[in-house]
Amino acid sequence: MMEEISISKFKATCLRLLDSVKKTGRPLLVTKKGEPIALVTPPPPPQSKAWLGSMKGTIKITGDIISPVLAEEEWEVLQR
Repeated sequence: MMEEISISKFKATCLRLLDSVKKTGRPLLVTKKGEPIALVTPPPPPQSKAWLGSMKGTIKITGDIISPVLAEEEWEVLQR
């Protein structure tokens, strides 16, 4: 159940209410004369800082990635 609070009470206890929303994860509906004027919701969970796998699904492999780009005859290191 979403908590409702009047704008005057919200103004008087804003910091405490914002901390409560963040801590409990429950949204808060701010009203003025019974009409909703704002919805305070908790922030989304923090994104992972791990870089491994961060590009998953963004790269498309087209072609052969196992075979060498050049034929062995064209390698400078094999030229004697």
